[in-house]
Amino acid sequence: MPASARQRCHAVLAGLVTLATAAVVSLAAPTPARAADTWTETGSDRADPLTESQGLTSVEVPANSPNRYTGIGTIPLGVSSRGWNHVGDPDASYDGYYIEPYQRDSGNSKMFRVQAPGGAWSEYVHTLSTGEALNNSWAAISPDGQWMLSGEWGTMTRLLVFPTPGVNPATSPSANLPQASTVRLDHAVRDVQGCDFSGPTTLLCSSDDPEGSLFGLTKPLLQIDLSAAPNGTADVSGHVTALRQLPLRSSCSGTFEAEGIDYDRRSGTLRVIVVSPGFCVLTDSKTYKFSRG
Repeated sequence: MPASARQRCHAVLAGLVTLATAAVVSLAAPTPARAADTWTETGSDRADPLTESQGLTSVEVPANSPNRYTGIGTIPLGVSSRGWNHVGDPDASYDGYYIEPYQRDSGNSKMFRVQAPGGAWSEYVHTLSTGEALNNSWAAISPDGQWMLSGEWGTMTRLLVFPTPGVNPATSPSANLPQASTVRLDHAVRDVQGCDFSGPTTLLCSSDDPEGSLFGLTKPLLQIDLSAAPNGTADVSGHVTALRQLPLRSSCSGTFEAEGIDYDRRSGTLRVIVVSPGFCVLTDSKTYKFSRG
């Protein structure tokens, strides 16, 4: 075969290989999630280390309710005396149910403390499933109110889905709160301290990741896009994106701690607690505010 013919043949074959490879990649690639949001810092408030250092949530019912916070100083004596000595990041449903997640130092259960719109409190205990971590850092109620997400400490590739205690008719304070399904993440997350729904299938989460090896930055703000709204009957997948590093500013040097998160759909405001290192935990820990865009 003449050299010119060989060159033309090689060019044609190379083109076919390129097209075939592109087709395989296209078939293998997952359906892209919607574009990740951009969140710009707009301000901050001091976070009290005793009563505002673990979590926060905006409350829509009753109307004009103040934002609610959790910290070691908000745990009732009657709760801590029974061993529930850590409260995490709370959430509130759009119709006024408020939920706080609790854990203790040992045992095989975690607890969710629920306040109904009328003010009455009740407790729902979940017995750990096989392999489930003991910690109970946060709760996030789905926009329809029927399902509650929670997570585990450490490096994880899942979130847990429960029927929302006190709201979902399948729950009772006198019965174990069962895990209903799972969110399967396409990327590992580490030390998630809080998540909140910003839409039917979108979560915003604060990660206290101290290493930075998962996303190339420490203490990231994460977005998780779900393949479907949780319904408790089937697992859903979650696409994880790191949006930005949370603010790490203090008069003291050392290790910051990213804590709870809240998205207020009424104003579009995102808020995240970041606790300062060392002595400055008392002076310049902050609840940072962000807006989209």
